[in-house]
Amino acid sequence: MVRAAHRAGHESGQDATDRRERQIARRAPYHRWVRRLSLAVPVAVVVALALTAGCGRPPAPAAPYAPGLGELMSLNQMRHAKLWFAGDAGNWKLAAYELDELGEGFDDVVRYHPTHKDAPVPIGQSVEKIMREPLAEVGRAIAAKDRDRFVRAFDAVTDACNRCHQATNFGFNVVQRPASNPYANQSFAPPAR
Repeated sequence: MVRAAHRAGHESGQDATDRRERQIARRAPYHRWVRRLSLAVPVAVVVALALTAGCGRPPAPAAPYAPGLGELMSLNQMRHAKLWFAGDAGNWKLAAYELDELGEGFDDVVRYHPTHKDAPVPIGQSVEKIMREPLAEVGRAIAAKDRDRFVRAFDAVTDACNRCHQATNFGFNVVQRPASNPYANQSFAPPAR
């Protein structure tokens, strides 16, 4: 009887082993998938970290902005026109302001574009040699509040602009005394007291 019970227990143990092997066989695809996933997750994490490694870094510093020569000269053209309208109207404070702005504009030209690929001579040298004295004479005419002297000095500045353009191979850009006021939103007359 013990033997029969043992055999019965053995059979049930065998059945249990068979049942367990069947369960493992059914789960085999799941275990292969888990194994593959356990390999894929670390690889995916490494790839994700590599792709986002630069995201936390600050951007490389940008080169400082330098206005182009054409931008600076367009601003100088505007100041040249405003200088004329202020001086012609006898608004000496505004004329002095526009002359100062024009001088600063030429300082920027010299600072940002001391040379130019198309100019046979350094632009900075041309500005210093050709422009500074005529601009200074306009300043003296403004200080004297002398309209006739201002007109002569302004025309000398205009001529100097054209000589500077000729010297730097920009002679195609001809400057003249303004014929009409493009600034309809600004009064150039001296303020009423």
